[in-house]
Amino acid sequence: MTTVEFATQFGRQALMTAFMVAAPILITGLLVGVTVSILQAATQVQEQTLAFVPKILAMMLAMFVFLPWMINTLVNFTRVAIQNLPVFIR
Repeated sequence: MTTVEFATQFGRQALMTAFMVAAPILITGLLVGVTVSILQAATQVQEQTLAFVPKILAMMLAMFVFLPWMINTLVNFTRVAIQNLPVFIR
């Protein structure tokens, strides 16, 4: 494998890992935000803190729930990157 192919594959894998790690928190924020917006539209209550606080709390809860998986994914990516480092240096 040439250096260009390795760098391209490594960059793609880095982006996919970043997307996978960020996805649970972002999806949770999206779902809670849409739910709160629907409730606000139905009740005609347009309070800004009502939309912000539940999103932050849900995203923090999602972070605590998914944190072990997120750390494991990042450690595995780092391990593979360090193991492939001699291939990249050649």
